[in-house]
Amino acid sequence: MSPTTITLLLLLFAIIMFVWERIPLALTAMIVCVCLTLTGVLSPAEAFEGFVNSNVILFVAMFVIGGALFQTGMASEIGGLVTRFARTERQLIVAIMLITGLMSGLLSNTGTAAVLIPVVIGIAARSGFARSRLLLPIVFAAAMGGNLSLIGAPGNLIAQAALEPGGLRFGFFEYGYIGLPMLLAGILFMATIGFRLLPVHRVDDEIRGVGQGTTGPEVARWKKTVALVVLIVTVIGMVFERQIGIRLHITGAIGAIVLVMLGVVSERQAYQSIDARTIFLFGGILSLATAMETTGAGTAVANAVLGVPGPDTPMFVIMLVIFLLAVALTNFMSNTATTALLVPIGLSISTTIGADPRAVLMAIVIGGSLAYATPIGMPANVMVLGPGGYSFKDYARAGLPLILVSSVVSMTLLPMLFPFFP
Repeated sequence: MSPTTITLLLLLFAIIMFVWERIPLALTAMIVCVCLTLTGVLSPAEAFEGFVNSNVILFVAMFVIGGALFQTGMASEIGGLVTRFARTERQLIVAIMLITGLMSGLLSNTGTAAVLIPVVIGIAARSGFARSRLLLPIVFAAAMGGNLSLIGAPGNLIAQAALEPGGLRFGFFEYGYIGLPMLLAGILFMATIGFRLLPVHRVDDEIRGVGQGTTGPEVARWKKTVALVVLIVTVIGMVFERQIGIRLHITGAIGAIVLVMLGVVSERQAYQSIDARTIFLFGGILSLATAMETTGAGTAVANAVLGVPGPDTPMFVIMLVIFLLAVALTNFMSNTATTALLVPIGLSISTTIGADPRAVLMAIVIGGSLAYATPIGMPANVMVLGPGGYSFKDYARAGLPLILVSSVVSMTLLPMLFPFFP
């Protein structure tokens, strides 16, 4: 078989396994990476180059910095602010979504949801509101908040890594040009029409009043303060990357080192906060991106996708097709995996039609974040499945209209702010 055929078969294998998820996503990525080496499509150096990518260092650093906020309890304190400003159920949903979205823009969206879920369960137990009305808005806001900054979600950095060889990149808050209006529109929708779509389930332990949660040993206040300060300074350093001349991953690494050196988190806690699955998924799947570029498989897929609307189709329709492809895939497989799969295809499409690669990848990343309609689109979706007593139908009932709202906002702003042909 030709290298192109092998690459396309491995792409098909990756798609099937990502959707099926009979084996872990990271393991699928590593199987693809190793197979590309064994078949001679890529050399070992090319196949494993993704693991020495600067974005892997950034991933690791931000996992440690974000983990410090969670482990010291500062993230929980930030989440607890919702009780000060919300009295009614509707106000509570707005406050929860706003805080979750903003935290998710600077921390792991999965980690943000993880720390806020027990907080919200406790709020529900104290207030008497059904937790099923409060937990779905958390995961919706976490997904939307991931589009506020470059470090909000792994998919954002995957797109950045793909752009860098061509001398292009996204600014630190450039995703927020689309993400912030989408978050605000999502909150407005959930506070009005979407409010009626949220399910009312009374989970057994909720009826018994369980959910207040337990707390571990009290962490020293200075550790919480330092964790927050390091995060703020790190983000400021990333925002002004060009002015200070220090790359994002170096700034992140400095922040992580400071936290460990000062004893805010131990070395063991730092290691525990690193999500190895994301690292292996990222590094492994980048080999597929390399193979699709070098063998011409990406161009073949791009031509097939473009063949659906036709060669003379307006730019908006092409953008819409790419966007909806990402939306459809992300609800049945990991949003990170969706972005990782579509980014190399998107680059090939941009080359084929002469479009701005940044515009194509922005459409893919934003579309790939709309994982609202199923419990398997994001790890956070699965995390609330049991506590909320949800069924597959509950996600679709509230999530599909929210996808429509987010799509309208995105497809209104994308052609204006990120046109395919500037």
